[in-house]
Amino acid sequence: MTSRNLRILAAIAGLVPVLALAHTGADGHAHPGFMSGFVHPFTGFDHLAVMLSVGLWSALAARRAGPGMLWGPLGFAAMLLVGAMLGLQGVQLPAVEPMIAASLLVTGLLVITRWRIPGVAAALLVGVFAIFHGLAHGYELAGSTDAAATLAGMLAATVLLHATGLALGWALRRANVWVPRLAGAGVAAFGVTLLTQLA
Repeated sequence: MTSRNLRILAAIAGLVPVLALAHTGADGHAHPGFMSGFVHPFTGFDHLAVMLSVGLWSALAARRAGPGMLWGPLGFAAMLLVGAMLGLQGVQLPAVEPMIAASLLVTGLLVITRWRIPGVAAALLVGVFAIFHGLAHGYELAGSTDAAATLAGMLAATVLLHATGLALGWALRRANVWVPRLAGAGVAAFGVTLLTQLA
């Protein structure tokens, strides 16, 4: 493995120190507002990993640079917002936590395989999981007086994490194929761990 690949792997590993903070909001949105919403996706490894993985996969699977890479990230962000709005309204769906854990497994596998599917299908695939991530946030914010600003911050962070994943994925396209596969395997393994804990 070259020193460049080692640096990239170290950068990816540097994103993982929050592994101990599982889900349901380590901060719980105790002080709602834009900054609380912006910080929230960074405080749980499940949110962080899924959002980065969606960007990674979108870049790794793309035929070329361009708008086609944005289907997955935009689909995730849009459906995250839909899920959050449903959660704020008190809509109850079963298996929210298992679906969040499953999203880690699936997006990790997508990164490993670089599975190339049409843009709309990519948006729908990750969008299904995004609804459950959004629901979890919406439940946490129910009754908040500043939910709109908190959701705006969360959406901004989501877009930033997707963009970071896209940039990393594009940089890794020509790198040693095992570097992104190891990152994807780590995300998938974390998903399996959470699913096992929830079983």
